[in-house]
Amino acid sequence: MADTQNPSSTGPVFSGPTLSGKTAVLEKLPDHPALKAILAWNPDALTDAKVDRGELTLAVSKDHIRAACETLRSAGYNFFEDMTAVDWYPSDPRFQLSYHLLSHAYKERIRLRAMVDETDPSVESITSIWPGANYYEREVFDLFGIRFEGHPNLRRILMPDDWQGHPLRKDYPVEGYR
Repeated sequence: MADTQNPSSTGPVFSGPTLSGKTAVLEKLPDHPALKAILAWNPDALTDAKVDRGELTLAVSKDHIRAACETLRSAGYNFFEDMTAVDWYPSDPRFQLSYHLLSHAYKERIRLRAMVDETDPSVESITSIWPGANYYEREVFDLFGIRFEGHPNLRRILMPDDWQGHPLRKDYPVEGYR
């Protein structure tokens, strides 16, 4: 039987089998600080949740990513660790953004996930909340073509300025465009 631990203790928040789905996670972790904060702010913003290997993943709509980050920061998730993207081509929505946040007080890492469709690959920038997101957002823009609205300096960071396309998209030619 899985047991819930105190979030302020060291170690995983939940030890036991993987919890998949918003309902299962909410039933097992009703007092989790990240869940409580998101639900208090906007319960409809939480589209899914999962706990795997003791790590909580919260899925929110791309339209709520900035506000969700602000909410979680206020709830004690004080450190932006990194972010990345995944291209699930040919699925729709195509792109997954994953933000990794850390709470020193709770000694815990969580993942915030947002799905972005191919027709409008854009999401609000979180650089005003965590300036450290600056280069990660530029990297995702450069390699996947996802725009971050409100970013202070959104331009290529790894590829030359005149490079055509976004090389980590799965439909990008293996040898580049010729």
